[in-house]
Amino acid sequence: MKITVLGSGVIGTTAAYYLAKAGHEVTVLERQSGPALETSYANAGEVSPGYSAPWAGPGVPVKAIKWLLMHHSPLVIKPMLDAAMWRWGLATLRNCTEARYRINKARMVRLAEYSRDCMVQLRADTAIAYDERMQGTLQLFRTHKQLDGIAKDVEILQQYRVPYQVLDRAGYLQYEPALADVRHKFIGALRLPGDETGDCFLFTNRLADMAKSLGVDFRFGVNIRGLQRGGAALSGVLTDHGVVQADRYLLALGSYSTAMLAPLGLRIPVYPVKGFSITVPITDAAKSPESTIMDESHKVAVTRLGDRIRVGGTAQLSGFDLQLDARRRRTLEFVVTDLFPNGGDVSRAEFWTGLRPMTPDGTPIVGPTRVQNLWLATGHGTLGWTMAAGTGRLLADWMAGRKTEIDTEGLTIDRYSG
Repeated sequence: MKITVLGSGVIGTTAAYYLAKAGHEVTVLERQSGPALETSYANAGEVSPGYSAPWAGPGVPVKAIKWLLMHHSPLVIKPMLDAAMWRWGLATLRNCTEARYRINKARMVRLAEYSRDCMVQLRADTAIAYDERMQGTLQLFRTHKQLDGIAKDVEILQQYRVPYQVLDRAGYLQYEPALADVRHKFIGALRLPGDETGDCFLFTNRLADMAKSLGVDFRFGVNIRGLQRGGAALSGVLTDHGVVQADRYLLALGSYSTAMLAPLGLRIPVYPVKGFSITVPITDAAKSPESTIMDESHKVAVTRLGDRIRVGGTAQLSGFDLQLDARRRRTLEFVVTDLFPNGGDVSRAEFWTGLRPMTPDGTPIVGPTRVQNLWLATGHGTLGWTMAAGTGRLLADWMAGRKTEIDTEGLTIDRYSG
């Protein structure tokens, strides 16, 4: 079967690899000069199935007001006359109930845990290397209220048999000894030992090379103008290099998926949530993180990637604006120096921003549409890296009509049609 994949971020590239491995003739269209040069370029580096949770949950509206008032705020909203942003925001608020949170988190954990298993198998099959570390994620709490608030998350982790540890100061220092100098700032932690870290850009590029060896045709520097419909199916993809035709099409354009689908009458509530990162060269390995630290107060992740520290966070609602904001950099610098003051040289950090494609319920949109030969893989939010292998493997089975290894309930665009 001839399959065209739109987009070569970590989702599109991983899907292309699995589709080619399944024997399909795969073409990938990408406007950039190579893979993973947009949202997948410098994310937080977490592969965190245990930390997969929707942003919308009980108490979040009140927390959001407090976040907006913080000096180093994890949430920034730029006032805009953007109806899509306000619709997305209202839909997110509707998901801030206990019942919706449990449903949404269960869906996310199901895909994320499957993706973790697929990643383990992928490494075994290919020996792919990407500055990976398998030492878990440590979610740090500065207050007892934060620590007490993990009860519902722990319940779902138990339901899906996700390993976890609730640790006191002495406990978390066993795994992150460099925190000893700042131990007075944190009262405890939740550790997720099954989580991993790695360089998403490096992974995507090396997997793209492996996909090429399987026959995948990556066409870079190709701008997609639109999707051509012929009756109940697509007849081709209109690009600035002509029309590309296939038997099936997989759209993995992240935040740009929404506008691409609208002319077909397919409306998805995927909106860009801007994130920022800095990549800091390590100056003292003994004073740096061993794996990933999540500062719960500031919603910032600090990750060890080889000889670098990646610091990622902030949720900014400002449409498709890609301007770098020095205030967001100061927040990231504050967190990394607050946790690891002697670990790296922030003056030499690379500053980056990207647009996370977020759904109001946190779950990505994966699977077929009512356009017969059009499939979607978008809306993964901050978890594209976490869910990439599982999404790719799931689609390779699903698009070929094979029985999938996990339940696909709640993953498709159909959950928004009710």
